Amino acid sequence: MLRAVPGSRYGRGLMPTRFFNTYSRELEEFRPLDPSGKRVKLYTCGPTVYNFAHIGNFRAYVFEDLLQRHLEARGFDVERVMNLTDVDDKTIRGCRQLGVRLADFTQKFKDAFFEDLGTLRVKRAQHFPAATDYVAQMIEMIRVLMEKEIAYQAEDKSLYFRLSKFPEYGKLAHLNLDELRPGVRVQSDEYEKENIGDFALWKAWDENDGDVKWDSPWGPGRPGWHIECSAMATALLGPELDIHCGGVDNIFPHHEAEIAQSESVTGKKFARYWMHNAHLMVEGQKMSKSAGNFYTLRDLLAKGWTGREIRYALITVNYRLPLNFTFDGLAAARSALGRIDEWAARLADRAASAILPDELPAQFASGIAAFFTDLDEDLNISGAMGRVFDLIRDTNRALDAGEISAGIAVGILEGWKRIDSVLGLEREAHNPSPEALALVEQRQIARTNKQWAESDRLRDAIAALGWIVKDTKDGPKLTPNP
Repeated sequence: MLRAVPGSRYGRGLMPTRFFNTYSRELEEFRPLDPSGKRVKLYTCGPTVYNFAHIGNFRAYVFEDLLQRHLEARGFDVERVMNLTDVDDKTIRGCRQLGVRLADFTQKFKDAFFEDLGTLRVKRAQHFPAATDYVAQMIEMIRVLMEKEIAYQAEDKSLYFRLSKFPEYGKLAHLNLDELRPGVRVQSDEYEKENIGDFALWKAWDENDGDVKWDSPWGPGRPGWHIECSAMATALLGPELDIHCGGVDNIFPHHEAEIAQSESVTGKKFARYWMHNAHLMVEGQKMSKSAGNFYTLRDLLAKGWTGREIRYALITVNYRLPLNFTFDGLAAARSALGRIDEWAARLADRAASAILPDELPAQFASGIAAFFTDLDEDLNISGAMGRVFDLIRDTNRALDAGEISAGIAVGILEGWKRIDSVLGLEREAHNPSPEALALVEQRQIARTNKQWAESDRLRDAIAALGWIVKDTKDGPKLTPNP
């Protein structure tokens, strides 16, 4: 017997949203800086646009998409910035090898990146700043650091950040600054600097840069990688961020350097929460071209996998756990999505005659609410997906028992729509073609005449058109072929 929940269709979790903060190494309740408690300022490190992004990159972007979607589902207004690094050693090397302008070289990969985000259903950030559009802001930050004597110019005209002036350096990565041996002169990245840990703010032009250079008070050159993110983040979101995300490989030195630069300029805590996703492996090994297991999104699409299947494989492992990306895992993703699609189609059939949704039985309402409660605990996606498949199992059993009215089916589908606003897995709606429907009719005639071989042939022809035919007591039903 199904029992309805009075007064609510879905229920609301009362637990706070908590995230693991890399800085404190603790789970912390999420409280945005905004006095109203609504606006969230989110900065996520984007790609270096010198090549097509690979699936390791997209592990980060899909995790960050899940984070944004869940925050929005919980009522927050998220303003997100994702930067595009379009000037560095790799982009300069690439454009010079092809003999083209830097902007022309990087534009191809910017366009490809946005196309890939669409394929993986990653929501667009409000801002995608390119580093080359913010060089003036970078120069201004460096000027302030020079005035404060936190930066210095080396003999070759490059500018560096003095770590000795920022004793908090190393707190994010939990490093001991003394281990960086201050006072030892080293040669690093072809630029002379005072101390081994000092990092480049401005790289003086040399002939290897070709025509890639900007004028500055210290001579022609280009910005260092770390100052790019500090300048773009503060220009668009202000001196204080709520959340800063990236991969674990960004923690040191990149994010550590961002903190040092930004806080030295503004005097304010750069980010309240730092969230980092773990590495991605392929078939149990580190991804590399030499190992033959290096895949871009386009490589996987060419092998017949869909963006939806790849998203499922990337999103359903907790972001702080290493993800072992396998082709068996993609096959499992395909199967799981097929199960979801079949369930949703079955509910849609039951809901077709409903006028209004009915009150949801307790087991369904609590299951839907628990999905969001699980994600409130540091994006516990494994627990949340368990709730989804529990909901599918319980719904199918109730449908088999004739216990779900058309109105209840509508209510469950509304709950699924809320869940999928976070997951981004719903199949694009489309209807069978007239050709597919005609084949279904022919197959039904063949089955009536017990022409089993012809029935099987027609089933395969229907599958080739993208549909699976299932024989039920109410007649044949078509579901999309995942």
